[in-house]
Amino acid sequence: MEERIKKLEEEIEVIKQRNAKVEADKAWETSYFRVFLISAIIYVIAIKVMYFIGSENYFLNALVPAIGYFLSVQSLPFIKKWWIKNHNK
Repeated sequence: MEERIKKLEEEIEVIKQRNAKVEADKAWETSYFRVFLISAIIYVIAIKVMYFIGSENYFLNALVPAIGYFLSVQSLPFIKKWWIKNHNK
């Protein structure tokens, strides 16, 4: 009996560790830090691309894809809720 209880406790601990990892992954996916970091990376890469293709105002033009990404991420929670609501009918 004690062996069985010990095994169940170990299984529960494994589940708790997995849940903690899943919660941390979810927190990262929804964090503003991640969104701003990716937006900044997109901006820097877009600056380089715009510069090499000879675009005038490449600092300003590089804002377009970065802002586009930022806005698309901000609209996703609304779209996700709508999709889940309509998908589960």
